[in-house]
Amino acid sequence: MRRGIGATALVAALALAATACGGDGEEKGGSASGELSGTVTFWDTSNDAEKATFQKIAEDFEKKHPEVDVKYVNIGFDNAQNKFKNAANAGEAPEVMRTEVAWVSDFASLQLIEPLDDVAENQDDYLPQAWGSTQYDGATYALPQVIDTLALFYNKRLLDEAGVEVPSSVEELKGSADALKETGADPFYLRGDDAYWFLPYLYGEGGDLVDAEAEKITVDDAAGVRAFETIKDLLDSGVATTDTTDGYAQQQQAFNNGDAAMIVDGPWAIAGTLAGQEFKDDPENLGVAPVLAGSKAQGAPQGGWNLSVYAGTAPENMDAAKAFAQYMSSPEVQQRTTEELSLLPTRTSVYDEPSVQDNQMVQFFKPAVDKAVQRAWIPQAAGFFDPLKEQLARVVKDAASPKEAAESTGAAYRELLPEWK
Repeated sequence: MRRGIGATALVAALALAATACGGDGEEKGGSASGELSGTVTFWDTSNDAEKATFQKIAEDFEKKHPEVDVKYVNIGFDNAQNKFKNAANAGEAPEVMRTEVAWVSDFASLQLIEPLDDVAENQDDYLPQAWGSTQYDGATYALPQVIDTLALFYNKRLLDEAGVEVPSSVEELKGSADALKETGADPFYLRGDDAYWFLPYLYGEGGDLVDAEAEKITVDDAAGVRAFETIKDLLDSGVATTDTTDGYAQQQQAFNNGDAAMIVDGPWAIAGTLAGQEFKDDPENLGVAPVLAGSKAQGAPQGGWNLSVYAGTAPENMDAAKAFAQYMSSPEVQQRTTEELSLLPTRTSVYDEPSVQDNQMVQFFKPAVDKAVQRAWIPQAAGFFDPLKEQLARVVKDAASPKEAAESTGAAYRELLPEWK
């Protein structure tokens, strides 16, 4: 498949070069009148609650540019990464795709998406973490739109009843556990079935999965072992509880019903949480704070969404596709998506707008986003989570020690990156 994808990209590049040298006097992507023109198919990966807004935003671009035809398609998140690869291999990919931050380097390494340095304006206005996810091999391959991360959700009523402050570290959580148990609730629900939720513990010990700059595997160093040990200690001491079967649904139920005082989750969970028994009649009972610090640091993984342009886009559509990606990443659209969907902007200037500052989601998550850690934006990163998830489950089930789990994860990573240390 990789050979076929590369061929598609090469044909597209040759077509673009031929058009650029055609010398017919007409501006590429423009109509005879000089107006922006072309056809842009937009694959939107947003969820059911968001897609109507993104479709309307796409339609508004058409109003600004009447000679551009935007074909909106919602494909959802599931398997979207592979759907785009397959479509590109067949020469049928959309001109623009809403791309998860971890997909950009994968697509760029396969030459599926177009470098956007020529339209990447006002780079200093983007949050550094968001901008980092658009970079591959010294070039810009996407424009940031939305950022998110994990944070600590807490039940204010239970913490008040226990007479404890919101913990800012694992040690503070352990110190407040006995008082929280007196309320009848578990102090903390820990997800033991998802590798993404492991990362705050790893970052908290000063570690990371890999050091991309040094081309070194680091998940099995001392910090990685300490991260597994932290999780094991929280569970063994009774400070935390977990379930390795459908852990996300279990933690939502426990928190929403008041059976757990705290969990770690993302902005996508706010709506469901506020509909829960503990919060539906008292939304102010929900508190959100940055994830718990470990012994060395504090941080959660950066997530979010970017806009990418297909490298095989026909020359007559390329300008319109790039302009559409610029529009979807613009301050105007980012402010609108915060106002209408409570999504977090990637542009610093948008956070100065009163409507954004007053948004509850921004108030909840901006402090957490400020502590978000850039992941390693390398094509192989998509393969990091399955081995880590497997070893996390082994630790939770007492089937492996923290050291064994870290070593096994490191061994799996070295199979993915055989030339790394």
